Amino acid sequence: MSPWNDRFSERMAHVRASEIRELLKLLDQPDILSFAGGIPDPALFPTERIAALYAQVLADAGPQALQYSVSEGLPVLRRWIAARMTLDGVPCDEGNIVITAGSQQALDLIGKLFLTRGDTVLAERPTYMGALGAFNAYEPAYGDLDAEVPVGARLAYVVPDFANPSGRTMPRREREALLARAEAHDLVLVEDAAYRELRFAGTDEPSLLALDVARSGGIENARTLYCGTFSKTLSPALRLGWVCAPRPVIDKLVLLKQGCDLHVSTINQMVAARVVAEGYDAHLERLRGHYRERASAMQTALARHMPLGVSWSKPQGGMFVWLTVPEGLDGAQLLEAALAEERVAFVPGAPFFAVEPQANTLRLSYSLPGPADIDEGVRRLARVIEARLAYAGSNAARATTGRA
Repeated sequence: MSPWNDRFSERMAHVRASEIRELLKLLDQPDILSFAGGIPDPALFPTERIAALYAQVLADAGPQALQYSVSEGLPVLRRWIAARMTLDGVPCDEGNIVITAGSQQALDLIGKLFLTRGDTVLAERPTYMGALGAFNAYEPAYGDLDAEVPVGARLAYVVPDFANPSGRTMPRREREALLARAEAHDLVLVEDAAYRELRFAGTDEPSLLALDVARSGGIENARTLYCGTFSKTLSPALRLGWVCAPRPVIDKLVLLKQGCDLHVSTINQMVAARVVAEGYDAHLERLRGHYRERASAMQTALARHMPLGVSWSKPQGGMFVWLTVPEGLDGAQLLEAALAEERVAFVPGAPFFAVEPQANTLRLSYSLPGPADIDEGVRRLARVIEARLAYAGSNAARATTGRA
C-alpha cells in the first residue's frame, strides 16, 4: 500500500474515478463502435470562425486578452447571458451571472457553498454522475427526489431538459410540483441546463428558474440556481459555463472562485462573446437538425433490432437514450461482453444512481456516430442482449426440469 494513502484527507474516500472518463479512452480504438461518450460531434464546432476570432481578439486587444481578469467573468459576456436569460423568462442583469469553467465547476462551487458533511442532496433516479462526483467531496448523504423529503435535506439537483443520462424532459406540472416541495422544505434547487438549447422535437418547457421567478416575484426571491454552459453548443474546450442566481449567491460563488482559479481564461471569454454576438441562433438550429437526425436513426435502429423485453426512452432533445433490459441482466457485464464479442461500447446505468442502483440499465449516446454506424452498433448490441437472454432462459429451463 502506498504511504500516500494515509496522508490524504478523509474526503478523498468519497472521490472516485468516472466510468465515463475511462470509457472515453475507447474512442481511440478505431474498430469500436461507441455509444459511450456523451460529447458533442466535433464536426459541429465553429472551428474556422473561432480560429479567426482568436486572431482578431489578439490583434484588437492582445495584452488585455492575455492578462488576468475579474473573477465574475467579462462584463460583455455576462451581459449577453443575462439578456439571453431574460428572453427565456428570467429577467436579470450581469450581477446575477458568474462565469465558471464549464457547468462542472459550477456544480463543484455550489457544493462547496451549500453542503456540510451529512447534509442530504436529493437527486433523480438516474442522475448525472458528474454531479455526484462534484458533490461527493463535500460528503453529503443522498435521497430520492421522488420520495419523502428527509430531515437535513439541503439541495435538490435536477436536469429538467433532456436529462443526462435518461433523455427525459420534466413536464411543467412536475416542475411546478418540485418548486412547491422546495418551498415547503426550504430546499435550494440546482437546475442543470446543459442540454436546454438542444431541443429538436416537441414544445419548449419553461425553465425551473423562470417558473420560480414568476412564482416568487423576481430573481432575488428565487431559490433556483441555473447552471448553463457553452460546452454542448460551442466547444467543451473553451471551458465556459455560468450560474444565474440571486446576487447574494453570486457574490459568494465569486469569492469561492477567487480561491479556486481566480477566473476563467480571458481570451476564451472574449472569443466566446464575439461568437455568440452574431449568428448564434442559426448555429443552434444546425446543431438541432444534426441531433434530430441521429436521434431518429437511434430510435429506428432500436425498434428494428432490440428483442422483446427491452425498453428505451424517446428524447425530444439532447444526446442520450436510456435502455432498460430485462431483470437479471447487468449493464456492466453486458458492456464487458459487448466489447469482447461485438466491439461496441456504451455506459452501464448503475453509476448514474445516487441510491439503490438499477443494474439492468444502460445509456446510449447518439451524438458521435452517423446513422449507418448507429444501426450497426445497435444491431451488435442487440445480439449481445439476445445471447444473454437465451442463456438465462436456458438456465431457467434446466433448473425447472431439475426440480421436476
